[in-house]
Amino acid sequence: MMAPSADHGACSRVGRPAWAVVVESVPEQRLSPIDRALRRPSLHRRDDAHGQSLVEFALVLIPLLLILLGIIQMGLVFNAQVTITNAAREGARSATIYIYSSGLGTKTENDEARNDAALASVTSSMGMLSTIAPQFATASGTWVSTGTAPNVTYTSGDIAVAYSNPSGTQDSDPRTGERVTVQITYHQDLFVPLISAFLPHDSNGRLAQGATVTMVIN
Repeated sequence: MMAPSADHGACSRVGRPAWAVVVESVPEQRLSPIDRALRRPSLHRRDDAHGQSLVEFALVLIPLLLILLGIIQMGLVFNAQVTITNAAREGARSATIYIYSSGLGTKTENDEARNDAALASVTSSMGMLSTIAPQFATASGTWVSTGTAPNVTYTSGDIAVAYSNPSGTQDSDPRTGERVTVQITYHQDLFVPLISAFLPHDSNGRLAQGATVTMVIN
């Protein structure tokens, strides 16, 4: 009997080199439907985030709007104050350059004509401010006088024109050298509740702003 040949084992290994590496296939790991549902972005969560953003935006927007309205309101108040101050100055200047007319009659009649000139300058200098009631009320052609001559104050609604004779100045019908004071009051509407709570106002919610200017009559 012949012994098995050594080449038999070699032949049995034909087609499979000694250095070959056996790679085992690993099955692909697939997610279960539940896991895929958990990993998928939830529409409900996105809706909740969107709703939360709207709430936060509303909470921030309301204070910002109040601040903006407050700035606008205070801007209107400051504008009115500057305007009526200039208007009172123009009214006083018109009163100082008024030319006395003996043809009008009495000193009181000339005073009222001077007052009308001052009022006309005031209303023409009010700019965008209202020159009618209730912001600025006047009784056309009507002046109520108080005081004792030569110190007299004439009032017509929200404007007052006062004459005073300082010591050392001789009183005269033209009132030359005497002082004239124009005082006006403007009623500014306050439309922002937050501002009106901190500023004095009347029962109609209006802030009374005043301006007074004194000059010497020429």
